[in-house]
Amino acid sequence: MRILITGGAGYIGSHVCNLLLDKGFKVTVIDNLVTGNKELVPKKAKLIIADIADEKKIEYVITNEKFDLVMHFAGLIRVDESVKEPEKYNEFNFEKAKKFLNICFKNKLFKIIFSSTASVYGNSKKQKVLETDPLDPLNPYAISKLKLENFIISKSKELKISYIILRYFNVAGADERLRSGLISKFSSHLIKRACEVAVGKREKLIINGNDYNTLDGTPVRDYIHITDLADIHYISAKHLMENGKSEIFNCGYGKGYSVKEVLESFSKVLGKKINFEIGPRRDGDSEMVVANSDKFNKFFNWKPKFNDIKFILKTAIDWEKKIK
Repeated sequence: MRILITGGAGYIGSHVCNLLLDKGFKVTVIDNLVTGNKELVPKKAKLIIADIADEKKIEYVITNEKFDLVMHFAGLIRVDESVKEPEKYNEFNFEKAKKFLNICFKNKLFKIIFSSTASVYGNSKKQKVLETDPLDPLNPYAISKLKLENFIISKSKELKISYIILRYFNVAGADERLRSGLISKFSSHLIKRACEVAVGKREKLIINGNDYNTLDGTPVRDYIHITDLADIHYISAKHLMENGKSEIFNCGYGKGYSVKEVLESFSKVLGKKINFEIGPRRDGDSEMVVANSDKFNKFFNWKPKFNDIKFILKTAIDWEKKIK
């Protein structure tokens, strides 16, 4: 099978590339390397450096390669940046993606897996959010993702498109074989920043707010290991290749950890405390976002292999040491 991956030089895209290649798929990556790193793209994958909105180049690639399925990861992901630059996020995550997908559809590339976000739920009133729960994005990043979800769904009513929309909760950790992990000088990920403190790249960690309505006052998140998330993409791809129906799935473990709980677990993994201080809340942050992940698990009879916060943290710190 031939798979086209946008954003394959990024953290999640590169992991999925590795898994698909391991499974015998042929993989072509399109990435403009604005936030991606070409060192993360596996050698066996074909890398085309291009913007997804470069219509001539994209059309040439799609008409010459004849792909079976597209996985769309490309986009900007920083909530804090999106609050400051909402137009930029709309342009990159919605307008450019729409142009790209229209070229795919024009050339009968009708099977798509889209990486969306649990941020579309906003501040849910429920302990665990279901795919059918109300959507209330709190920031321009989440709004841009939801707009593309809606675009894909509306297009599927006109064309023979089959899609899987995956709403990621907090993706963390690294490939156990250390082929890929998170490379970013400007990451807002808690675990990435904690790893930077642990290896001496950052003096201290700033906890953004401790006055939330949670057990210890810090925000609660559902962390999923990157390798389990890659497996979800592989299973979703097989489903669409076998002409399975379109679906939306949450991608999480269904267990929430507060920021302080994550740091306590990290201290146990490291054998030392992480230096931190309390800072102000960040605009656009949700109080608590935890998945009800029953739908995917039951639909595919799937069980995660790496549902362990300490394993997530260990692989993350091993990766950070490697790229030191």
